[in-house]
Amino acid sequence: MISAEEFQKEIDLIIANALREDIGDGDHSSLACIPESATGQAKLLVKDQGILAGVEFARQVFVAVDPDLELKVHLQDGSEVRHGDISFYVAGSSRSILKAERLVLNGMQRMSAVATKTNRYVRLLEGTQTKILDTRKTTPGIRALEKWAVRIGGGVNHRFALYDMIMLKDNHIDFAGGISTAIEKTKAYLERQQKDLKIIVEARNLEEVAEILNAGGVYRILLDNFSLEQTREAVQLIGNQCQSEASGGITDKTLRSYAECGVTYVSSGALTHSVSNMDLSLKAV
Repeated sequence: MISAEEFQKEIDLIIANALREDIGDGDHSSLACIPESATGQAKLLVKDQGILAGVEFARQVFVAVDPDLELKVHLQDGSEVRHGDISFYVAGSSRSILKAERLVLNGMQRMSAVATKTNRYVRLLEGTQTKILDTRKTTPGIRALEKWAVRIGGGVNHRFALYDMIMLKDNHIDFAGGISTAIEKTKAYLERQQKDLKIIVEARNLEEVAEILNAGGVYRILLDNFSLEQTREAVQLIGNQCQSEASGGITDKTLRSYAECGVTYVSSGALTHSVSNMDLSLKAV
């Protein structure tokens, strides 16, 4: 994953671009009927249940819109919430609260949905050594928010993007001319570029697992669409030589079975690409 500083830059970009997209040359609805001097207060009302995420994001949005807005938080990120709970109150300029409202809700609703699903998967893995990983199957433009939400839900971030880790998948391997060739070319590239990036290689069968291990220098082997029996065999073959990751077609019904095979991680794109937003609203009080 990228550094905390780089991650924060991504969040700052998301906020700046989202406010530009939403406000344009002005919130004319508020400008038309609310005096500049008007002040008010609003509450973040939970109308659903699950894991709350995005409170810190909301704080950053309010600061970006108007540093004078005051936030009083009652429920923090990671809290289990149910219908009727109030996460926070925000007070200050009425126009500023309305400017920030939609971005705060859009971000928190999506992040809470991701955190809730992630936490459900984390609980299914309790008692095993396996951790749940996210993927790059995120919503374009808000990847940092969704990966942040995975962490809030108790999951682990995979690489952030194409630039912070090497991941040789089936197409890379086929285009390069095979596993061994792809790995050797990658090692040579990293040495030339003087880059210290971890290497993950996808295996499609047990023979490829053996070839990857023989090539050496790999941080993790991705077991793609392996059956449970194949996964158990692969884990035994890998031993302590590197990490293992199961992926492909794994659902909440089969997640624990794959974990019990002994893999280091199970990765799931569903954490970010198949969720329904949590119902939240910002209500004037």
